[in-house]
Amino acid sequence: MGLLQAEHDETAARADCLREQIDQLTRALAEARLAEIVTTGTVIDGIALPEPTQAPAEPSTVYQRIVTAFNEHPRRTFRVRDLHELLGLPTDEPSINTTRSRLGRRVRQGLLDQPGRGRYQRRT
Repeated sequence: MGLLQAEHDETAARADCLREQIDQLTRALAEARLAEIVTTGTVIDGIALPEPTQAPAEPSTVYQRIVTAFNEHPRRTFRVRDLHELLGLPTDEPSINTTRSRLGRRVRQGLLDQPGRGRYQRRT
């Protein structure tokens, strides 16, 4: 009986030791996981896109200036280059072509007339 008691005491002591090791490993794992989460958050903050801001006002401003020019001169026929010069816009070919494309869409939408090739006026 004494032998069984000694074996029981030894097993109980070993179980306590194992429980203590499990607790230590669990704490270490939790701390390591927390450190990983903090590091991941730092990395994400470093590569995250900046907060969205409003779109630059220039495209809508240029468009609005063009619309205003047609509204202020409803009977005038504009060539794209003349419109750009009137509004102080760049007169390089890419800018002219962009405006020409926009005006072509307005013609197809029925907002402008095209009385001649390369000429645009407000629909009356």
